[in-house]
Amino acid sequence: MKWRSLQEAGSTIDTRSLREVLAERKELIARYVPADVQAVHTRTIAELKARGLGAQSLTVGSQIPSFELSDHHGKLVSSANLLAKGRLVLSFIRGRWCPFCVGQMEAMSSIAGQIAAVGASLVAVSPQTEKQAFFMHDQHRLAFPLLVDAHNQFARQLGLVYRVPEEQQALYSRTFVNLPFVNGDSSWELPIPATFVIERDGAILFASANEDYSDRPEPLEILSAVR
Repeated sequence: MKWRSLQEAGSTIDTRSLREVLAERKELIARYVPADVQAVHTRTIAELKARGLGAQSLTVGSQIPSFELSDHHGKLVSSANLLAKGRLVLSFIRGRWCPFCVGQMEAMSSIAGQIAAVGASLVAVSPQTEKQAFFMHDQHRLAFPLLVDAHNQFARQLGLVYRVPEEQQALYSRTFVNLPFVNGDSSWELPIPATFVIERDGAILFASANEDYSDRPEPLEILSAVR
């Protein structure tokens, strides 16, 4: 259960924008995934948008809660240490099984050096286990840490967490997306994708939280906010 890396796909460099990469994946889904399956995902996104989950999350000017989370190697990473060095880019993703998360992480990895060059840090957070985070980091050769948010405890503080609806649970189970195994708990909870740029004092400078998991902010937009 994984999405191929760029290397496995036969290319080591993808110069397209993230928008173009995700549009291609949406097109492939529209072409090959049965309509009734697509309808389940469409309904889930519509229900989440109706709840306004993204609008309820932290916005520009808010203070980010402090955190201490283990990375894909089991090393403890704290917001205090990261912010002591400079600004922080913090992305919440669903997991290595999600093609849109993979596309975003590979795109963010391509600008990780530019983020570091201005004294900032980049980390991503997901509810998947340390082993799954390690597999994702290793497979896609990511240039930044993947942090483990067990039971979505940190994401919950930011108002990002939802429980996967039962019809989508059944669909995921049929397509070998075993969230209880991947996340190490039976809650069937996920964060909506979100990215924040955080000032050294913890204030949020840029915020993007979207119930539509196929829509992610462009890395260059994030880089601009970091600078």
